[in-house]
Amino acid sequence: MFNKNVLKPFLESISNYGDKNAFCINEILYSYNQLGKFVSKIRSIINNIDQENKYFGLVVNDDIETYASIFALWLEGKAYIPLHPKQPIERNLEIIDQMEISIILDSSNDNIYNEFTTISTQDLVYRNSFLELNNNISEDDLAYILFTSGSTGKPKGVMISRRNVGAFMDSFWDTDIEIDENDRCLQTFDLTFDVSVQSFLTPLTRGACVYTIPHDQIKYSYVFGLLEDHQITFGAIAPSMIRYLKPYFDEIDLPKMKICIVTAEASPLELIKEWQKCIPNATVYDFYGPTEATIYCTYYKVKRSNDNRSLNGMLSIGKPLKNVEAIIIDDDTNILEKGEKGELCVSGDHITSGYWKNPEKNKESFFEKVFNGEKQRFYYTGDLCYLEDGEIMLYGRKDSQVKIQGYRVELGEIEFHAREFLNGINVVVLPFVNKSSNTELSIFIETKKIDINSLESYLKLKLPPYMIPTNYSLVQDFPLNTNGKIDKIKLKKNERI
Repeated sequence: MFNKNVLKPFLESISNYGDKNAFCINEILYSYNQLGKFVSKIRSIINNIDQENKYFGLVVNDDIETYASIFALWLEGKAYIPLHPKQPIERNLEIIDQMEISIILDSSNDNIYNEFTTISTQDLVYRNSFLELNNNISEDDLAYILFTSGSTGKPKGVMISRRNVGAFMDSFWDTDIEIDENDRCLQTFDLTFDVSVQSFLTPLTRGACVYTIPHDQIKYSYVFGLLEDHQITFGAIAPSMIRYLKPYFDEIDLPKMKICIVTAEASPLELIKEWQKCIPNATVYDFYGPTEATIYCTYYKVKRSNDNRSLNGMLSIGKPLKNVEAIIIDDDTNILEKGEKGELCVSGDHITSGYWKNPEKNKESFFEKVFNGEKQRFYYTGDLCYLEDGEIMLYGRKDSQVKIQGYRVELGEIEFHAREFLNGINVVVLPFVNKSSNTELSIFIETKKIDINSLESYLKLKLPPYMIPTNYSLVQDFPLNTNGKIDKIKLKKNERI
């Protein structure tokens, strides 16, 4: 499935559209012929490495070598573990340690992983084409592992197999979305985030060109320029990014855009309706999916009329994709009837085999149930939903995870590191909506006085930027509810913003 739906069409793009552009990175264009040469030179050195560990660290810079490294690894039956250069080195070292990585591919000018074998991909020399398919690789071998926020203070690795990615591609093209070699496609997501895989993979398997965002640019400003200067025709974008573009809506006119996917967080209906005016000829889709379900597992086609399904101002997440089954259950895993609110659970070939070396989390997150006459393995998404005329309506999160800039964040991880720095002083982290209608984080600290700057500096050493609170409040005594638990509603009302 992976070779058929991913690698074979990718190699056909190189063969059939060699002179066409595959990437536009920082305003530099790279053809499919050039991309094939980058893949070949990197694959050649991977092929000569004799090690049992199939997992390679990959420093995910915004450059052609990084994208080529992904395909080189896949052609060799290896998996990549993204290490973001802008995230704290301690976090990346924790990931390296968990995966027992010994080899890192890095296109950076400066190597910061001196204690590991590091292959400088930009220094490799192309000698000959090495793009043949290997048909002896198991579908159960991993394609990548993405580390998401963990409540224990340690990030947890979601294992995505070749079967998972192959099934996703099959599902994606089963929608009525079509792109071809003439399309110009937006890639706004960091390579540590799963939507990035769709954003580069779907164009590259159709001969289209991928337009990326440099790490050193203000993202929304650069996206604004790309959309207009290059007349982007297809792209996935988070609603929070659209909010940042909202002040420029009067200036934005993108008649060439054909398809726009909104994803990564709940999509406000009114915002999307305003955005549709900027892209008058585009079809908009709302795609939903946790990392554990390989990028997307449901989708909703947004109408241009006023009869879109929504709940609390948020668009429906629609129906399951091909290769996915979805049910809504109560606390005893009984399937609920239409209109009854419960937890959304999904099964099928998209669903991860689990978390890396984390049996306890696997036991918590997955369960087996007879559905449609056969035993199936389901994933608890943690999202509360109900069915309305066959469409899934998203009600909210069941647990303490929130979406920040499209990333799913476990508030307990931030609290863990803050308490560690504060020698056990109690803290609570809560989300709030800022003046731009984007979600940010507040941290409440049960004390009269601390050095907030020192705490913030410490958190920046431990956590990626999107997990750093933007509001700090000192509270002498946390309010408690009748159950003796911290009353987070009262706490939030006292927030100093």
